[in-house]
Amino acid sequence: MPGFPFSAIVAADDMALALVLTTVAPEVGGVLVRGEKGTAKSTMVRALAEVLPDQRIVADCRFGCDPAHPDPTCPDGPHRADAATSTRPARLVELPVGATEDRVIGSLDLSRALGAGETAFEPGLLAGAHRGILYVDEVNLLHDHLVDLLLDAAAMGRNTVERDGVSISHAARIVLVGTMNPEEGELRPQLLDRFGLTVEVAASREPAERVEVVRRRLAFDADPDGFAATYAAPQGDLRDRIRSAQATLPSVALSEWALTKIATVCAGFDVDGMRADLVTARAARAHAAWQGRTEVTREDIRVAARLALPHRRRRNPFDAPGLDEDLLDALLGEDEPDSDPEPDAPPPGDRADDPDAGVDDDPESSDPADTTSPPPAGPDSPDAPFTPESPDSPDSPEPAAEPVAEPEPSRAEAPVTATVAAAYEPYRARRLQVRGVGEGEAGRRSRAITSWGRTVGAAPIGAGRLHLPATITAAAPHQGRRGRTDRVVLHADDLRHRVTQGREANLVLLAVDASGSMGARQRMSDVKTAVLSLLVDAYQRRDRVGVVTFRGDGASLALPPTSSVEAAARCLTDLPHGGRTPLAEGLRTAARVLELERIRDPRRRPLLVLVTDGRATSGADALVRARFVADRWRATGVDAVVVDCEAGRFRMGLAADLAHRMGAEHVPLGEVAAASLVSVIRERRAA
Repeated sequence: MPGFPFSAIVAADDMALALVLTTVAPEVGGVLVRGEKGTAKSTMVRALAEVLPDQRIVADCRFGCDPAHPDPTCPDGPHRADAATSTRPARLVELPVGATEDRVIGSLDLSRALGAGETAFEPGLLAGAHRGILYVDEVNLLHDHLVDLLLDAAAMGRNTVERDGVSISHAARIVLVGTMNPEEGELRPQLLDRFGLTVEVAASREPAERVEVVRRRLAFDADPDGFAATYAAPQGDLRDRIRSAQATLPSVALSEWALTKIATVCAGFDVDGMRADLVTARAARAHAAWQGRTEVTREDIRVAARLALPHRRRRNPFDAPGLDEDLLDALLGEDEPDSDPEPDAPPPGDRADDPDAGVDDDPESSDPADTTSPPPAGPDSPDAPFTPESPDSPDSPEPAAEPVAEPEPSRAEAPVTATVAAAYEPYRARRLQVRGVGEGEAGRRSRAITSWGRTVGAAPIGAGRLHLPATITAAAPHQGRRGRTDRVVLHADDLRHRVTQGREANLVLLAVDASGSMGARQRMSDVKTAVLSLLVDAYQRRDRVGVVTFRGDGASLALPPTSSVEAAARCLTDLPHGGRTPLAEGLRTAARVLELERIRDPRRRPLLVLVTDGRATSGADALVRARFVADRWRATGVDAVVVDCEAGRFRMGLAADLAHRMGAEHVPLGEVAAASLVSVIRERRAA
């Protein structure tokens, strides 16, 4: 059955353009597509493969070498000039989230190593995607070390394997495309920067466009072949245009004027490093080739900057993505490259502070015949470049988050005036970790047996990598009985796999005391700053986070456990404080939440972070009830940390006593920051 045609996708112009540009010039470094669910991200990526030109390859080459420019170090080479060739469609290789490192980069061919005694290489997904598209859906859920491997291959165009007695390097010129839903967690800034381009996609709010989306999808589901035939001509035109742009790219000139403009824009947006300048230059050349030009213009730089810079401006996970297009236009100015500039003309970039700059009165255009399709299409015609004017554009500033509704006072408590304290700039927090060794998903917090890391032992063969020395050791005592001659005789029960220890991601549940005592002397601002800092730490360590708050006479789950620390940050930013302290209710609510999460995901170990001054003032015998619940906490088996918010010269030590009763670690509020621990305490090591 044919796939949904690329040129039939509606209202995704930015994504279509980014995909096309990285196809024209794979050295751009791939595309990251961020967007809400149900926005045709996966559909569009899969459809792209169908409009890519067919490829000629060296026959029987497992790495898909180009006969015109074969890889001189190809493991299946060297290829002769008169080697047989064949033609194949451009490949789309999908990488599942649960893929192992061996499957991605390749590994030792066990059948030949154990059967024939030969050291041979089994190609991985990077070899299969050479000269094609490597697609990773939900890339934000992929292990960080695998994302690093993919991005290295995309940037270098090669895959190098040094492991298990194999030393191999082969070409891996791939178009890397990752899609993700930000609600399920963000990529680290270091990984974001490695993607060449990024786009934000969202469902259209225009009823007419939504109707057209539904109409086309229903028509495709009813008759896939007939629908595909309707778009055969636009698909062919698009394929020809991509082929033409690829051929034009080497002749596209990047003038000194263009380089200066690119440097001015990147410096003006205060991006880190030089990768932004390189990616913008490559994307601008690709866009010029896509438009049929042989010289980079102001519009090419503008389009490239809109795709290459937004994700490089984020300094922490709470920064909103996007780009100020008014500033971009001001930095670009209105001048175009002059083939014969006057001697006393001002140098390019001197008009960057002109408030009226940014209007291109004479944009270049191409032949209208290059239009891909009469209906709304993915890549539009040169006369209508991918620059949506909708207020839902991903580069438009995000609206301010709506304030969280303040909980209503209970009927048992008199109304209390609640206030909202502001947080300061987050700092680097110390690492809090769960004791022992777990078996959860790979992350960066607590010690665990994971699919990658330091080899700590061997076990009978399972899902892990082969541990060859342990396998030979297990087989050695039986060689005489098995009649060994010149090779080791192996049986299935001799096989051993590596047991590797790394770090896992945890469930971090924050239980925050929002009572009136926490607001004394602006203490709540310090508390929110500490909690936001812990959230940044959880984001970097790939944890799930949840938030329980307690004030007045009860506690509530303010945020169910999620991978989106942005949602937790919004929840805490607008958290009001005031009223009495229902400490026992807060602990009971936290215990119920963790019990439910243990049923949903038994392998993910939890860590409770209780932020309180230890006072309990809600109801009769509040302190007695709180101590009773704290004494019973040990039976839950959940590690906990009590962040002591008590301040002042005379302290009651209630939070320290609470931590002792719970079997929890006691951390004063001032020692949450990692920098403060250098001369005070060491990080607790797992038992």
